[in-house]
Amino acid sequence: MSEVLVIAGERLARYGFSNGHPWGPDRHAAFYREFESRGLERRCRVQDTRAATADEILLFHTPEYLNFLRERSRAGSGYLDGGDTPAFNGVFEAAADVVGGTLVAAESIMAGRARRAFVPIAGLHHAGRSGAAGFCALNDCGIAIEWLRREYALTRIAYIDIDAHHGDGVFYGFEDDAQVIFADIHEDGRFLYPGTGSADESGKGAARGSKLNLPLQPGSDDAVFDTAWQQVLRHLESFSPEFLLLQCGADSLAGDPLTHLAFSSAAHGRAARDLTALSERLGHGRVLATGGGGYNRQNIAAGWNAVVEGLFG
Repeated sequence: MSEVLVIAGERLARYGFSNGHPWGPDRHAAFYREFESRGLERRCRVQDTRAATADEILLFHTPEYLNFLRERSRAGSGYLDGGDTPAFNGVFEAAADVVGGTLVAAESIMAGRARRAFVPIAGLHHAGRSGAAGFCALNDCGIAIEWLRREYALTRIAYIDIDAHHGDGVFYGFEDDAQVIFADIHEDGRFLYPGTGSADESGKGAARGSKLNLPLQPGSDDAVFDTAWQQVLRHLESFSPEFLLLQCGADSLAGDPLTHLAFSSAAHGRAARDLTALSERLGHGRVLATGGGGYNRQNIAAGWNAVVEGLFG
């Protein structure tokens, strides 16, 4: 068994937008060149993605939205949301391959074929149950959570997000669900899209207290991250989750053109190492990391590969 599985390849790379869009189709290559340069392809098992089925997508998304996405994908014009996420011919198929990659990784972990996994072009955390948002056509994280519950009857799944943007699609998708433990370090929504994730948003009803939002001021560096991260670890420890799902957007690193945090890649490496150690203490070793955002290509290369290295513990 390879300790760490990485989902990569041309099918996964297809999810990207042209004409100078920040989420360009070159993001996969930026990660993979550095992955090879560090010799990580010799330490990891690399596997292609597959297309998620409609049945799997509908675990999280509504039938109406799925039909709309397919229609926009055939038309290849307009937007999937209010103006952030362009439609293109094949966008549905490309997004389904992203979801499929996250599910391949989750299945490999649960079946014991890998201990941990990383999916670079994934972590589409803004898409809601009924619509696209923020460059995200389908929410692979939300679908994976529902899939793990259906296929393996897990009742304590932790979602951890260190992308600069709040993971609103996941948060509001499970806001009243006590089985989903949520922890999100992000730039304060008063300064950055999507404007959500205030510290007083801690879940609703029976889920109150299962959600942790830690908004940070612009310019927050590794020292600020370390303090917030200790809160995340304490939050997770208190729930003993059965599976850890990390969204590690590289847009929280210093120098991203769309955001204002100032972490280094060491923060992302630490997050992966600490979650790996936590998963081992809990006795299961299950950590699945997804790349998320990131619009500075050097940061993508450094941050995501730090995560892969961190998954080795």
